[in-house]
Amino acid sequence: MRELGRRHPELPVAGGFIELSPPPLGEAVAELVERGVHRFAAVPLMLVSAGHAKGDIPAALSREKERHPGISYTYGRPLGPHPALLRVLERRLAEAVDPSWDPAEVTVLLVGRGSTDPDANAEVFKAARLLWEGRGYAAVETAFVSLAKPDVPGGLDRCVRLGARRVVVLPYFLFTGILPDRVRHQTEEWAAAHPETEVRSADVIGPEPELLDLVWERYEEAVKGDLRMNCDSCVYRIALPGFEDKVGLPQQPHFHPDDDGHHHHGHHHGHGHAHSHAH
Repeated sequence: MRELGRRHPELPVAGGFIELSPPPLGEAVAELVERGVHRFAAVPLMLVSAGHAKGDIPAALSREKERHPGISYTYGRPLGPHPALLRVLERRLAEAVDPSWDPAEVTVLLVGRGSTDPDANAEVFKAARLLWEGRGYAAVETAFVSLAKPDVPGGLDRCVRLGARRVVVLPYFLFTGILPDRVRHQTEEWAAAHPETEVRSADVIGPEPELLDLVWERYEEAVKGDLRMNCDSCVYRIALPGFEDKVGLPQQPHFHPDDDGHHHHGHHHGHGHAHSHAH
């Protein structure tokens, strides 16, 4: 946030979280309102369109409209899989491998967060395929650290069954935190039990210049109304097998422990999820 503000001093910039970490989103909105802002372009700092991006953030922003009558917002797309982020992932792989290794002998295990939304999990598989194309790695396999299969040990087992002897575990995360730490810990545990396989851990994407450029690109899309949200396999719009009960499900905002604003209870949210705003 600070670097975006430094790059664009003419533009009021603020940021917040919908749960777990301070400052809460409501505090960021209140700060901007105090600075005279009435029209917002909200960009989700998220890689995939899962429940947070599709429902929680738009619901929280709708709550802020009730707290601050007269404000309006447009909502941008999540960030991945974008070629700029794939370039950063490629750098993280280069940092993790031995320079003498032949990429054709290296298998990559891309590890996403994991979701109960099949559309979100499919986006991680898409990122893996795009990362593999044209870069010469033996394979780019996919795993998840929570809520979806295969998990990290299962993904490593699959790599070995496919003939891998050198594996780089690459976390598909923007920043450090509990889940990327869990990925590294599970990788180390698996590697200790399988000494015949050489395993390396790569770092998260991090606040790289490419990420800042991409956030600005998503901001400009939102301001201009040039949004390309994918609704074809959205669990809230399409009845996917096993998830039929989610179609049209009203979205509720998270209630941040540090948010001391008005304590609404979400009863007013019956308008669907982010796609209704994006279109």
